[in-house]
Amino acid sequence: MQATIKWIDGVMFVGESGSGHAVVMDGPPDHGGRNMGARPMELLLLGVGGCSSFDVVQILQKGRNNITHCTTEVTAERVDAVPSVFSKIHLHFIVTGHDLKASAVDRAVKLSAEKYCSASIMLSKAVEITHDFEIIEV
Repeated sequence: MQATIKWIDGVMFVGESGSGHAVVMDGPPDHGGRNMGARPMELLLLGVGGCSSFDVVQILQKGRNNITHCTTEVTAERVDAVPSVFSKIHLHFIVTGHDLKASAVDRAVKLSAEKYCSASIMLSKAVEITHDFEIIEV
């Protein structure tokens, strides 16, 4: 896996993944940015949320659960020091579907957290990561 980060201007950078996708990163005006892209630490949260969401949806689909939507809300706390690393990350999965069993969703969330999500498992070595879920019946 590879990535290339190119400096554009001020504190704006464009990151390009090895698969050819690009993302703009920028800072707030008080740090020399123009607020035209996500912050790098926000991208870490998007990465862990995306990785975990992928797992949960795939596990539920493979189990033939009738899932129609999945939204994951990721919240984090950072230490008040430099570097301002994450101290806590919480993933809240909102799973929508027909006749979903809480045990199936719980199993999918746990499998992602403990076995499959590389991003979550890697970050959990340094950050407290918690998970919960809710089911919306349609």
